[in-house]
Amino acid sequence: MSGTARMLRNPLWLTVTVVLIWVIGTFLILPNVTLLGQVFADDTGTLTLRAFERLFSSERAVESLWNSVLLAAILSVTVNVVGIFLVLVTRFYAIRGARFLWLGYASTLVCGGIVLVFGYKQVYGPTGAVTRLVQQIFPDLDPNWFSGMFAVVVVMTFASTGNHLLFLAAAIAKIDLQTIEAARMMGAGDVQILRRIVLPVLSPMIFAITILTFLGGLGALAAPQVLGGRDFQTVTPMILAFATTSTSRDLAATLAILLGAVTIALLAVLNRVERGGVYFSVSKVPTPLEKQRFGNRVLDIVVHVLAYALFVVYVLPPALVFVYSFTDARSINSGTIEFSSFTFENYIAVFTTQRGLQPLLVSVAYGLVTSVVVLVLMLFTARMVQRQRNALTRIVEYLLHIPWFLPSTMIALGLILTFNVPQPSVLGTVLTGTFWILAIAYIVGKIPFTFRLLKAAFAGVPDNLEEAASMLGASQLYTFRRILLPLIAPTAAAISALNFTSLLDDYDSAIFLSHPLLQPLGIVIKNATSSESISDGTALTYVYTVLIMTISTLVLWAVYGRRPRRRRIPTGAASTSEGKASP
Repeated sequence: MSGTARMLRNPLWLTVTVVLIWVIGTFLILPNVTLLGQVFADDTGTLTLRAFERLFSSERAVESLWNSVLLAAILSVTVNVVGIFLVLVTRFYAIRGARFLWLGYASTLVCGGIVLVFGYKQVYGPTGAVTRLVQQIFPDLDPNWFSGMFAVVVVMTFASTGNHLLFLAAAIAKIDLQTIEAARMMGAGDVQILRRIVLPVLSPMIFAITILTFLGGLGALAAPQVLGGRDFQTVTPMILAFATTSTSRDLAATLAILLGAVTIALLAVLNRVERGGVYFSVSKVPTPLEKQRFGNRVLDIVVHVLAYALFVVYVLPPALVFVYSFTDARSINSGTIEFSSFTFENYIAVFTTQRGLQPLLVSVAYGLVTSVVVLVLMLFTARMVQRQRNALTRIVEYLLHIPWFLPSTMIALGLILTFNVPQPSVLGTVLTGTFWILAIAYIVGKIPFTFRLLKAAFAGVPDNLEEAASMLGASQLYTFRRILLPLIAPTAAAISALNFTSLLDDYDSAIFLSHPLLQPLGIVIKNATSSESISDGTALTYVYTVLIMTISTLVLWAVYGRRPRRRRIPTGAASTSEGKASP
């Protein structure tokens, strides 16, 4: 009997497999097939390339595609330059106040996406504090100076360095101190050590982060839409513009397919380049790294100045948003902050009125539904794939990674086109325009991340615990609930928390799929960035931004900041190891 047949004889794995086939077929494969049909087939079902002809005849559409590639290429350089510098001054070099600097640089971990774009526009936009201050010195300054490609690159550069702080900082700890000291004894300077020793060791992680940065720039939506203006339009805002009317949805689908094809092609090329690289460390007996002091006094001063200048750039947007959340609309519009203008009315309005509380509750509801559903589904899926290695589980594993290879825009558009009409797989229900269509998009988008981490967590659980429970007569569901689940509970809780906070200010999927009467915080914050002046209603956006940053900070502290507890084998596992099966 084959491994697949043996697995399907188990009621638990059979149930999980049936649910997975429905989820994958209905929400991963069917929307993409529908999207392809929208582009390559006409109303009679005949193969056609008319959508491509219409698309390439549009100068704006072609220009937006090239702008996206250009933005991604520029960000691959700027983000790495800034991100590597941040890690070096906080982890490698002896910089005064390095921990304080790290806290400022880490502000993008709790203030990203549309929230960060909103913060930068309130600082450098037409009514921003910095713009008003500079206009007092240079009255002829254009109030819309912070726009176009320059503004998009600046915001996305500083918004995308979080991966460096989280991952590159861990990689830099692997650098061998003996190698650096030997290089100094041989007369190598600071720049030569950095170029010949430090960067080669960091190259694999830098390359991985570069891929993520390139893909992020390729599918960027919030920053180009808010700050790009008419002179710098990228492909994702163009897809949104085409998707708003039924006559141009085929163009939106064509652009989405092109974006997905470019993404897959670039991933293949970059992975091939990475495999062809040679990365090694010359030390066989590594010594823990100690922070290095500059041998050049002038270089030391320059690096300190740059480090604290970047600290101001990182901290200023969230700091001003926090201050403005306690002021009225008149003070925000005028750019003047006086003690008499401070008030708690904005916070009171958010928590005591329906208009103020509804966007927060909608985002929290989406976050909770998504984090719970995807966790429950992937808990059983990850365990089945990790334990039952056969042809079916390998196919399932590959299919679950579809959302990683396709931009969120393509997934959202596929869901719109698919569930705009009754579908038998969802009992003939029309989902487009309902609360559930956005929840489905969120769940689909979080499947690969949740699956990979849970699979890794299950791989660290000793197999003898499950085998002992089975020999003592415990059912698989009981073993999973009483033995396996407690062991991977910390990882599962961390994944759920990260999934929840990442959706609080989501804008990319919400702008396509949100219900018009149940709009989440991402849409509300985006609408505030479109206002020429701040009213009492849009002033509530500052409170939403502060709440998102607070919740994200608490979650990051819970996941990364606390000391790990010693792993304790749960009672069920202990009883099986003693030869007694729990009832």
